[in-house]
Amino acid sequence: MKLLRDILYNVKLTSVSGNMNIDVTDVCFDSRQVQPGSLFVAVKGTQVDGHQYIDIAIQKGAVAIVCEDMPLLPDPTVTYVETAETHIALGVVAANFYDNPSKKLKLIGVTGTNGKTTTVTLLFKLFRSLGYDVGLLSTVQNQINEQVIQASHTTPDQVSLNRLLREMVEKKCQVAFMEVSSHAIDQGRIAGLEYAGAVFMNISHDHLDYHKTFDNYIQTKKKLFDFLPSSAFALVNLDDKRGQIMLQNTKARQFAFGLKFMTDYKAKIITNSYQGLELDINGHSVWFRLIGKFNAYNLLAAYAVADILEEESSEVLMMLSGIDTAPGRFEAVHTESTVRAIVDYAHTPDALENVLQTIDSLRSGNEKVITVVGCGGDRDKEKRPVMASIAAKWSDKVIFTDDNPRSENPDKIIKDMLGGIGPSFIKKTLVIRDRKEAIKTACSMANSEDIILVAGKGHENYQEIGGVRHAFDDRAIVKEMLELFKD
Repeated sequence: MKLLRDILYNVKLTSVSGNMNIDVTDVCFDSRQVQPGSLFVAVKGTQVDGHQYIDIAIQKGAVAIVCEDMPLLPDPTVTYVETAETHIALGVVAANFYDNPSKKLKLIGVTGTNGKTTTVTLLFKLFRSLGYDVGLLSTVQNQINEQVIQASHTTPDQVSLNRLLREMVEKKCQVAFMEVSSHAIDQGRIAGLEYAGAVFMNISHDHLDYHKTFDNYIQTKKKLFDFLPSSAFALVNLDDKRGQIMLQNTKARQFAFGLKFMTDYKAKIITNSYQGLELDINGHSVWFRLIGKFNAYNLLAAYAVADILEEESSEVLMMLSGIDTAPGRFEAVHTESTVRAIVDYAHTPDALENVLQTIDSLRSGNEKVITVVGCGGDRDKEKRPVMASIAAKWSDKVIFTDDNPRSENPDKIIKDMLGGIGPSFIKKTLVIRDRKEAIKTACSMANSEDIILVAGKGHENYQEIGGVRHAFDDRAIVKEMLELFKD
């Protein structure tokens, strides 16, 4: 319980009506969660306007309302606080309510189109190995040391996020690693947080259904670095030409990593095989379990963060060398079959091309590459033909199938994808809408040493069709089908 005036500290107020010296028992932005004593923040979201639920919140016992539009007939028993941006206010209020937990540990944010999950997972496992109590906020799951908390979004809402960070502080976590999505930045979900550092991995075509233009997408990512304090660090991938953009205007200490240019943290690929990567990192030659050029960037970023946080280099490299990939990220499915299968979360053109180029670089002879891929519904439609073209270019056979159609017509999604298939690629493509049947067909086609890539869903254990989630795990289905067709 806290005084309303205390939890409104640093919120930019337009006007106030009522008593600021009242006790608040919790903070809510969902009227269904309101209880007697709650502060209700009316957020104007992309789907729902919380202002429509103010009366319901008051009926359920809310004692204060934070809103952008004052009601015409305010309830005299309730305090109303007006602010220009309630989604930003919600973050600040939630941070204050939970005693600003991000200031009581080192919170490191990782952003970029691809590589966020693998990089934060590497950092989490690395710092656990180094003896730290550590928090993790990722697409796959949230974690406090060995306690796993399932994730529903890349970045939780403002209240859940600060509650999680508060729990991390209570459990003595010294550091936490967090994926930071562009949606989270734009929707104010990181408002009120203080980062000890931020990492930029890369940026490519994604989420234009939301951000509308690529420049908006870039500028949204940049806000994470713009808000860093001078005590923080900003680490960017300079092999991506937008890395330098991220550093413009930041007050933080600046560092860079990459494979192409001379940077603070430089890596060179010595060996890249199905067994792993051998990298030269700042003059140290080390073998890693992860595969592919894209993972060289992820490993290098993790090493750089640890070095900036003043961990001993040789110990960091030794610990990193023993860490496996994140679930569903270039994850090999192990069976008795001689067919090799990989499941990957790649759901952007750049990520899919990276994975397929990596597979191509590992081919030693005439192995066929069979790719099963779809595109999500209710998402960026412009990338669909691009992804289809990339899949066809780098594969010997492509099966287009459903991903998570969500509420969209799956036939329309497939039709959009087929728009990227030119005459020279038509013979190598199939359409099998049922994802399980598509995977089964790929496994039946494959001969010994062939490579199957099932892309798009990675770690997800569901498929969303018509707005309903059904149990579905690419890894389990691939394993089942490979066992069925094993030599």
